[in-house]
Amino acid sequence: MEVVIVPDAMAGGELIAEALAALLRRKPDALLGVATGSTPLPIYQALAAQVRAGSVDAARARVCQLDEYVGLPAGHPESYRSVVLREVVEPLGLGADSFMGPDGAAEDVQAACEAYDRALREAGGVDLQLLGIGTDGHIGFNEPCSSLASRTRIKTLTQQTRKDNARFFDSLDEVPHHVITQGIGTILEARHLVLLATGAGKADAVARAVEGPLTALVPASALQLHPHATVVVDEAAASRLKLADYFRATYAAKPHWQGL
Repeated sequence: MEVVIVPDAMAGGELIAEALAALLRRKPDALLGVATGSTPLPIYQALAAQVRAGSVDAARARVCQLDEYVGLPAGHPESYRSVVLREVVEPLGLGADSFMGPDGAAEDVQAACEAYDRALREAGGVDLQLLGIGTDGHIGFNEPCSSLASRTRIKTLTQQTRKDNARFFDSLDEVPHHVITQGIGTILEARHLVLLATGAGKADAVARAVEGPLTALVPASALQLHPHATVVVDEAAASRLKLADYFRATYAAKPHWQGL
């Protein structure tokens, strides 16, 4: 696993945005897997700035969701569809037909999960999937003890994850109990995985995912199985890494390094 330690969240966002821009220059119709929450916002802001400056053309890019709440009404501002449209699709100037996501309001949620998993494969697969990490080590909404071979499916959120996400709602009671999420097996099929983590609150989860054993107790540790996984962390999130100095030295020794 490639680990890059950056000074702060803004630097991490700019670094990953450049990797996305480089991908779009190579493959203009790339399928970009996006994550939600506050952590990836600097990525989208930096990429949108490049689009506005004319340094990259995102007109043919495609975007797909990592997960979605179950049961929120259509158009709810905190549905992940709404968030992705607001934070990614609109700033990049993409059309509605560029967007793929699971139907969290479907009557048959299981069928919607299977349909989305199939749609990702039929679209040619995800070229670069952005990920965050939960304080308990989850990726997407694959909570601890999720199968490392799991596919897109419905999951019940832990109370901790609901508390973590309550800041986006008026109260904890409004946070849904269920979500559709790409499974770990689905996530691992992306050609490149890029995880961004910032802040001391993620330090323990990052250390367990990167340096700990491969275990379903830390779903993000599954990235150790991937042939092209990059973890970008700020100094605070890197504070529990035993090999932090090694990672810094490795990055510094690659002056030719372009993107991720």
